Amino acid sequence: MLKGLYTAYTGMLNEQHRMDVLTNNLANATTNGFKKEGTTSEAFDTVLAYKIKDLSEPGNLPRPMATNRAIDEAELNNPLNENYLERRVRKTGLNLGVKIGENYVDYSEGPIKETGNPLDLALSDRGFFAVEYTNKRGETSTKYTRDGNFTMNMQGFLQTQDGDYVLDEDGQRIQMDTALPISISRNGTIIQDGNEVATIGIADFEDYNYLERFGENYFQPVEGATELDRENTELEIDTQIHQGYLEMSNISVVTEMVNMITLQRQYESNQKVITTYDDTLEQAVTQNGKI
Repeated sequence: MLKGLYTAYTGMLNEQHRMDVLTNNLANATTNGFKKEGTTSEAFDTVLAYKIKDLSEPGNLPRPMATNRAIDEAELNNPLNENYLERRVRKTGLNLGVKIGENYVDYSEGPIKETGNPLDLALSDRGFFAVEYTNKRGETSTKYTRDGNFTMNMQGFLQTQDGDYVLDEDGQRIQMDTALPISISRNGTIIQDGNEVATIGIADFEDYNYLERFGENYFQPVEGATELDRENTELEIDTQIHQGYLEMSNISVVTEMVNMITLQRQYESNQKVITTYDDTLEQAVTQNGKI
C-alpha cells in the first residue's frame, strides 16, 4: 500500500529539484552568455538493479534485458545470468518512483545583440574566452566563459566585469594602450594604430561533458577533459569574434514559464496522492481501534 506513497514522495523531490534548476535558468535569462541547465530523472527500480549488478560484478555495465531471443527457464533463474538481477527487481513489483539523475548544460548558441561597445565581444560557433580567475586566497586559475562583456582597467589590461584578466592565445594577460582606439578582427587580433597588439585566446574542448559550471557564468574542465586541436579535427568549426556585440543567454523565458506551470501541476498532483494516502491510513487506524 505504501508503494504509492513513496512514488508520490520521490516524485515531489524530483519536481522540486527540477524547479530549482528552472528558477535558476529564469534568474539568469538576461545574463550574457549564460547556458541553460537541465536535469534528468531515472526510474528507481532500474537504478536499483543497476546498482546491485555493479556491486556484484565490478566493472561491468548492465545491459538491457534480452527481448529478441528465446531463453529457457533454467537460464533465466540462474543468478549468473546477466538479466537475473533486473528480473528479480521487477518481479517483486518494486516501483518506488523516480530518482534525481544528473544536471546537464545546453551549450547551444544564444542570440547575439549589437551594443556598439568596442570591448563587447561575442563568439559565434564553438569555443570560450579564457580568463585568469583569482580566488579570495589570491590563487589564480584559468576559467572559461562565453560572456564577452569586457572592460579595460587604468593600466590597459582587458578584464571581465569582475576584474578577472582576459588571456591571449598564449595564456598571457592582454594589455593595450588606453589612449588609442581598438579594432578587433574576426580571428581575435587586436589592432591599435595599425599594429597588432595581441590575439584573444579562444579555448575549446573535444567533449563538453567534461566541463562543469563554476559560479554563475564560468566553466572549468574536470578530469578527462582534453583541449580541442582545431588544426586536426573532423569537426567543421567556424568560430569568429564579433566586436561590438554580446551573446545573450540561450534561455527562452516563455518555454521556461510553461515548464514551471507543468511542474507545479505535477507537484500538486503528487501532493493530493499523499493527502489521500494520509486520509486512508487515518481511517484504517481509526477502524482498527474500534475492533
